[in-house]
Amino acid sequence: MGITHLEEIMKNHRHNLHSLAELSHVEFKTAKYIRDYLDKLGVEYETLLETATVGIIKGKNPKKTIAFRSDIDALPSPKGAEHLCGHDGHMSILLGLIEYIVENKEKLNDNIVFIFQPAEEDTGGAKRLVDAGVLKKYNVDEIYGLHIHPDFQEGYVGCKAGYLMSQNGELNIDIIGKGGHGAIPQNAVDAVLIGANFITSLQSIISRNIDPMEGAVLTIGKISGGTARNIIAEKVRLEGTMRCFNPEVYETIINHIKEFAKGFEISYNCHVNLEFIGGYLAVNNDEKLFEEFEKAIGKEKIAKTSPLMISEDFSFYQKEVPGLFFMLGARNEEKGYVNALHNLNFNFNEDILINGLKIYETLLKYKKSIG
Repeated sequence: MGITHLEEIMKNHRHNLHSLAELSHVEFKTAKYIRDYLDKLGVEYETLLETATVGIIKGKNPKKTIAFRSDIDALPSPKGAEHLCGHDGHMSILLGLIEYIVENKEKLNDNIVFIFQPAEEDTGGAKRLVDAGVLKKYNVDEIYGLHIHPDFQEGYVGCKAGYLMSQNGELNIDIIGKGGHGAIPQNAVDAVLIGANFITSLQSIISRNIDPMEGAVLTIGKISGGTARNIIAEKVRLEGTMRCFNPEVYETIINHIKEFAKGFEISYNCHVNLEFIGGYLAVNNDEKLFEEFEKAIGKEKIAKTSPLMISEDFSFYQKEVPGLFFMLGARNEEKGYVNALHNLNFNFNEDILINGLKIYETLLKYKKSIG
């Protein structure tokens, strides 16, 4: 059986899941919807991390086990939670794929694992599932994932071999000086002044310590400190983000920040406390899987793209097994689907759901995983 009849079913999934939007770690209604539908299809699964749903559909002559992953959480919004990053669409496509496989079970050769993963937007549910041994338990050989993306036109995908999305990390810097009267600066240690100079100095890390051929970003996005206009601030906090692709570059950035902190403590007679919060690894597409993907769906359908500075916890799966992640084109100027991910006005044309399913179907047929 083909997939055309699944188009309306996936659109219905999207409507239902969109209305159930829930934040990371509390996707209970969303998980129930997924599990209820899998029950309807007669597909076995297990529950993990409370809201994760994982299962396997076994082929008749398996030579490999292929996993497909969808994230399930939504983003905070004035309404509490909204699907502003397309995860409702990702879930709908994966549910469509599972239904297609169930309907064509007699043609299924390889094993298919499905992963409905929580907390992509927050603490990285992917890492927790990997740590729980999901890939090893199901003997996953390779894994695929997609992301609806308005930077790519409908009908195309954004994908490349190697680095596709960046590694990220968060940075907190607390500068502690000595408070005092604004009119008597000589008796104080001005944390605001030190913070301003620290921010300026940080910019030289990327421009002077990182190979220009390596992509890297260091941004301080928030400054807080001080109590009044005529009081010299005792403490200032700087909060920022770090992005790059090469893990060695990431370590270089951190090491230079630490060196700056030591120097500032000596130069300004202050204390600088650093906190580095590890984020996601870089999404690094397996070259062999990309070659297969390109041949399967056609070179003409793949939009040229440079590595993107956004991040995705799909990278934790790729650290364990070969994986491929791609962007499903959602841009449609004529219909007004142009708003960026995480924008309160983000939306997409539901016609692209069948595009995502067709890609998965075409890939599986090319690999002879399904007849």
